[in-house]
Amino acid sequence: MSKRTLLLLAALIATGATAAPVKIVGFDDMSCRAWVKSKDDGEQRKIYLAWIRGVLTGHNYANQGQQVSSISSGTVENFIDRYCVEKPLGEFSDAALRMSDKFSGRNEPISK
Repeated sequence: MSKRTLLLLAALIATGATAAPVKIVGFDDMSCRAWVKSKDDGEQRKIYLAWIRGVLTGHNYANQGQQVSSISSGTVENFIDRYCVEKPLGEFSDAALRMSDKFSGRNEPISK
């Protein structure tokens, strides 16, 4: 390998190693299992939906050039339901972040 290639490779590795994961400030149990269970508990479901809508608002604040448009609670609920069917061992917090990606037009995972 050339010296230039090695330097580029080292830079790419260093960049990936320093990226910090997104810190989720949420509930003790953010699992899809907890989301599914909340379907039978209207108050808990409302709380989860409000939190997810807050995540979307936070996305809009941080990314004012690529905002999520107005979105109904029903659309949010359907998106999270589908995500949790596809990834039953996943977390609905991840679904909220993927939703912000999809509905903002970014379609890429959040990174620092």
